[in-house]
Amino acid sequence: MEINNKKLAASNSSTKTERKLIERNRRNQMKALYCKLNSLLPPQTSREGICSSLPDQLEEATNYIKKLQVKVEKMKEKKNTLLGSRVHQRPNTISSGLIRSPEIEIQQMGSTLMVVLITGLDCHFMFNDAIRILHEEGADVVSATYKVVHQHAVFHTMHCQVNEYANGGGARISERLKKFVNDCSYCPF
Repeated sequence: MEINNKKLAASNSSTKTERKLIERNRRNQMKALYCKLNSLLPPQTSREGICSSLPDQLEEATNYIKKLQVKVEKMKEKKNTLLGSRVHQRPNTISSGLIRSPEIEIQQMGSTLMVVLITGLDCHFMFNDAIRILHEEGADVVSATYKVVHQHAVFHTMHCQVNEYANGGGARISERLKKFVNDCSYCPF
């Protein structure tokens, strides 16, 4: 009977040690995850970094995520408003369901180039050619999207990183793309 009590005590001791080890590992993992979450917050959001209490850090992260969600929604609304107003502001461009000629708008912000190409539904090749020109000029296309507006026009948006910004790379690319769009006579308009 005494041997069974010793085995039971040793088993309980082993189980307690095992539970403590599991709990310690869990706490360490949670601490690492909280630190990682806190490191993702911008410096101005996180007041003191490590000195903040855990509930404060979680509250800051939650508030920051909510602000980002609101910002994304506002930007989506602004984009939709701009896309909608752009079609309505150009009555000479869209008539009887067809685009008369392709248009291009290029904005440069530092080493970032945003290209908006507006074409008719029958001119998908122009997007491919614009991408080809960007690659030939050494621009890295970060993202490219399109949106069909009112079943008449396609808005192609390309965001690029210009490697040769200091040497006038953005201006050279803009000139070449504008020349391409202006010279595009083989689009059925």
